[in-house]
Amino acid sequence: MIQFTQEAMSRVERLKRQYPTKDACLLPVLHIAQREFGHISPEVMEYVAGLVGVSPARVYGVATFYTMYNRKPVGTYHVQVCTNISCHLEGSPKMLDTLRSVLGIEEDQTTPDKMFTLSTVECLGACGFGPVVQINDDYYEQVTEQGIKDIIKGLRSK
Repeated sequence: MIQFTQEAMSRVERLKRQYPTKDACLLPVLHIAQREFGHISPEVMEYVAGLVGVSPARVYGVATFYTMYNRKPVGTYHVQVCTNISCHLEGSPKMLDTLRSVLGIEEDQTTPDKMFTLSTVECLGACGFGPVVQINDDYYEQVTEQGIKDIIKGLRSK
């Protein structure tokens, strides 16, 4: 059975008091759920719906709209490459090719050791600093091919 830890549940209760409507706290509660369970599965969506007091359909709609919510397990490091026009013009296709080569996987795949998952996203909201790569919660702006290789090498050595 899916259940938050006591600490996570306390954070959810604080959020429910902090926000003016049930719907308003849905996004931060989904963030807590993703940190707790690793991804937002259908079971997690139902659990969150019950906690927040909204329909499972509402949770599904939100969780599937935003790319920041993973609906399937991802590696320890979730590598996301922005493919919007600004980043595209600054070299995101080449960045994606470099990551495919360095990681040995394609988009929406995870390395066999479960360390890296590679994804593309439509926009990471840093249009003036492309190409942009997000790894977990960290942004890497104006990243170069050598730069991304060094970042991946550093993460592998942790």
